[in-house]
Parts: sequence; C-alpha cells; structure tokens
Amino acid sequence: MAGSSDLEVAHIFRLYGEAFRQKHRLCRVQLQAMRAIEDCRTAVLGGHLYRCEECGSEKNVYNSCRNRHCPKCQNLEKERWLEKRRHELLPVPYFHVVFTLPEELNILALGNPEVIYDLLFHSASQTLLEIAADPKHLGARLGALAILHTWGQTLVLHPHLHCIVYGGGPSPDGERWMAASERFLLPVRVLAPVFRGKFLAGLKQLYQEGRLSLREGRTNCVIRLNSSTSSTGCTRSPGGSTTSLPLAGPSRCSSIWPAIPTESPCRTTGSLLSPTARSPSATRTTAKTAGDGR
Repeated sequence: MAGSSDLEVAHIFRLYGEAFRQKHRLCRVQLQAMRAIEDCRTAVLGGHLYRCEECGSEKNVYNSCRNRHCPKCQNLEKERWLEKRRHELLPVPYFHVVFTLPEELNILALGNPEVIYDLLFHSASQTLLEIAADPKHLGARLGALAILHTWGQTLVLHPHLHCIVYGGGPSPDGERWMAASERFLLPVRVLAPVFRGKFLAGLKQLYQEGRLSLREGRTNCVIRLNSSTSSTGCTRSPGGSTTSLPLAGPSRCSSIWPAIPTESPCRTTGSLLSPTARSPSATRTTAKTAGDGR
C-alpha cells in the first residue's frame, strides 16, 4: 500500500469493508456508498483505453462511481460550489455561528431525519433573524448561509448547523447598514435559550401532529423533552448549543465550507431558512441561506 499520505477511504473499505459489513447492520444507502467507493476507478466499473498514436503506449483510465458520498468524485463539484459561494460574498465582516442538537435527540434524528433537520434549519434561522431584528442587540435584517453536518470529526452522529452570518444588515427601513461589533455578532446567552425554546416547541408540535416515527426508545425521549419545557418556551434541561466566532473577512468564509455532494444537495435561496429540505443521508451536507423572509 502507498504511504500514509496517499491513504484513501477506498483503501480502508477494500481492506476492512467486508468484515465491517458482517459485524454491523447498514442501511441500503450506506451499503451502496461503501461499495461504490470501493469500486471507484477500478476495473469493476470499466473504463477507457488510451493509446498514443506515435509510440503505441497504452493507459487504462477507469470510470468513477459518481456517488455523492465518494470523496474522490466530489472534489471538482466542491470547488465549483465554493466558487459560486465566493461570488455571493459581500465586502463586510462575517461570523461563524454553530447550532448543535443535544445528544439526547440523536435517536429521533436517526428515525426522523427529514423533519428533525428541517426543524433544526427553521429554529436556527428564526433565532438569528428574531434576535438580530431586536434593536437591543442589532436592529438589522440578517442574512446567513447554513450548512448541515450530521456527523462529527470522530464519525459519531452529531447533528449541527454551521452558519456563515453577515456581520450586520440593513435597518428595518432599509436606509442604513447596521454593523455588528467586531468581537461578537449576538450574545450566546440570548441565542441559546431562544433556539432551544423554538426547537422544543416545534418538536412538541411534530409529536402532537403524529409526524414523528416513535419506535422503541424514541417515545420516552420526546415525552422527557416535552415535559422539561417551561411556560416561556425555554428548556430547563440541556439543549442545543450555539457558538459565535468572528471571521477575518469574506476571504475566510470559504475556508470553513465543506465538500458538497454531487447531486445538487445545496439549496441556496434568497429567503429565510424554511423546513423544505429533503432528508439528508448520513454523510450529506445541505446548505440554505437566510434572508429577510420576503
């Protein structure tokens, strides 16, 4: 095998994938992704034979799998997506804000990915727009690009949103630009309870409408979280966390954007984040933008 610097996911799958599949139960999408990555650019998928007309030398070039989870196939698409986002950047400071779901909700996210992740987008966007519009904090119509990550760096389920947020926004009358502080965008102590309250209220509504799949272990999770919601809409138990860090300008934004899968998972719109995304897969990244809601 090549040195560690050349190690690829495909190498690991080819060596240990079969043993892993025998030991662990995987869904159809996961199985398809693993096998596609294993077969990518190998003789299994066929290829093309290139021959030099002068010297007669030949070279086999194997076909790629084009699976949206394949790290090799998505590199070009990632660069194209990043280039489009760079053209959308404004010459203003930006902030990196992260909204994270508590570990207790992982079991619900696994069984109800579409509604839970849509609720995450909606709760986070409404929190940013609502707090930013308050004259006590910023008094501006905020804009943001939000990207969903369903896994952490250790490949453990860890649903969270990375938000690239303008360091300010137009005033309600649209006459002037309301700039945020250079040190922070909005106080976390204000964002966190509002986000938790909105998410729990939405979760309770989903539960009451029967839109959650409540198999073994999930019902107690919903009941426990609903019972911990106070009359003000904020939870007494630990909930989703937020962090807010300044970026050194528009050029720094693209450095934290992740690779985006091929099959158009990025949904960038000019309105506020709304619960309309398709269900993300285990490694899927979804992006939306928040605006003024018009």
